Amino acid sequence: MKALIGVLVMALVTYIPRVFPLVVFRRQIENIYIRSFLFYVPYAVLAALTFPSIFWSTGSVITAAAGTLTAILLAYFEKSLVVVAVAAILVVYVSQLIAAAV
Repeated sequence: MKALIGVLVMALVTYIPRVFPLVVFRRQIENIYIRSFLFYVPYAVLAALTFPSIFWSTGSVITAAAGTLTAILLAYFEKSLVVVAVAAILVVYVSQLIAAAV
C-alpha cells in the first residue's frame, strides 16, 4: 500500500509542473526574457544535478577537476561530444596513474 501511495505522490509531483504552465499561460509567451529563461531552465537543472557528482566520481577531486577542465576547454573549442568525453576520460585515467605513482 505504501508503494502505491508513493507512486501516486510521485506521479502527482511530476505531473503538476508539466500541466501548470498550460493552465496558467493560455497564449504564447512573448516576453523575450521569460522565453529565454524558460529555454535554459532544463540545461541549468541538468547541470546543477550533474556537476557536483563529477567531482566525486573518480575518488580524487584533483583528477576529476583535470578531466572537467579538459572537457570544458574542448567543448569551448566546439569539439564533438565523443572527442570531449574520450579526452576527459583519458586525462582522468592518466592523472590517476600519475597520482598513484607519486
